[in-house]
Amino acid sequence: MAKKIGVLTSGGDAPGMNAAVRAVCRTALQRGMEVVGIERGYNGLLNGEIVEMNARTVSGIIQRGGTCLYTARCPEFKTKEGVAKGAEKCREIGLDGIVVIGGDGSFRGAADLSSMGIPCIGLPGTIDNDISCTEYTIGYDTAMNTAMEMIDKIKDTAQSHDRCSVVEVMGRNAGYIAVNVGVAVGAEAVITPEKDYDLDAICTKIQNTMKSGKNHFVVVVAEGVGKTDEITKIISEKTGVETRATILGHVQRGGSPTVRDRVVATQMGHHAVELLEKGIGNRVVGMKDNHVYDVDIQEALSMKKPFEEELYGILNETAF
Repeated sequence: MAKKIGVLTSGGDAPGMNAAVRAVCRTALQRGMEVVGIERGYNGLLNGEIVEMNARTVSGIIQRGGTCLYTARCPEFKTKEGVAKGAEKCREIGLDGIVVIGGDGSFRGAADLSSMGIPCIGLPGTIDNDISCTEYTIGYDTAMNTAMEMIDKIKDTAQSHDRCSVVEVMGRNAGYIAVNVGVAVGAEAVITPEKDYDLDAICTKIQNTMKSGKNHFVVVVAEGVGKTDEITKIISEKTGVETRATILGHVQRGGSPTVRDRVVATQMGHHAVELLEKGIGNRVVGMKDNHVYDVDIQEALSMKKPFEEELYGILNETAF
């Protein structure tokens, strides 16, 4: 039975991470455990950046973006020596387990730490929604809403100037943000890493749409595709429409989390503490059929997430 646990955030920040930290802290305290925050991820664990946490420590953070525990990359933790040092630090602090909020790389570290006797529970915190064991990741909804709002504003200018806007959204090597946002903003086309694309066909669609009286267009490109400037140039040359590129960038990672991100993060944080309370580690918490569940970390890392084929088809059928 765990008596003292730690919580850390690792990898890229995501809106809702603070809600998860709050849920872990409050749930553990309610069950009579001690809680410490580990600042700057695994890097902070190795360097002993530990802060005591109580109910007031996490007051007022649920609505804040980013992570109050900060985050950092830690190449040292990818080595056996680094993991062994981390496990020794945990024993030195007296930790009975750690909740790790992050992505696949963070989960690999959690699995390694679990194998050395420190039970770890992973929570999927990434805007990309590219973690295979879960239908939903903390930060995804906020990032999509941010991207949608930005593109809505870009469309105002595109309409005023009869332009085509090529907008690059985040998502790492996945196109989940691109497809969903593309549907939400009524994009003429979405280009993702998962699907082959034909720029000639996209240009033909734009030209045919012009014949029906529309003179402004949006093409959404997932960052994993790259070539946004090249795509912009080709569309401009082939259609004769003034075409501008916009890369939304890290604005999508910030901002106050949406209701869904706050609620899901709270549910997942609560479940993580329930597992550690029972001495269970080496698990990832996820969403399946809109319910919280948990799965072995190694199994989670081996899963492959399907692309949203149906939504992609709906987008293409309704974009004209």
